[in-house]
Amino acid sequence: MSVYHDEIEIEDFDFDEETETYYYPCPCGDRFQITKEELATGEDTATCPSCSLIVKVIYDPDDFAAYEEETVALPKEKQLAMN
Repeated sequence: MSVYHDEIEIEDFDFDEETETYYYPCPCGDRFQITKEELATGEDTATCPSCSLIVKVIYDPDDFAAYEEETVALPKEKQLAMN
C-alpha cells in the first residue's frame, strides 16, 4: 500500500506535448511526472525523480482509452519511435 503525499487532479498538471508527459511541482523543487501512456494503462501514481514522494493522480481513465487504442494500432516501428 502506498502513502501518497497528496491527491492531484490531472487538470492541475502541466502537459508537455513533445514528451506526452504530465508534470506537477514537487515540494523538493523537482516535478512529479506521469506519462500519457501510463495513464492509458490505468496507472494513477505520479513520482518525483528526485525524492521519495508520490502523488495519486485523479483522472477519468476513459479520457485516455483512445490513446491506448491508437498506440496498439500503430505499426511496431512507429511505437518504437514514440519511446
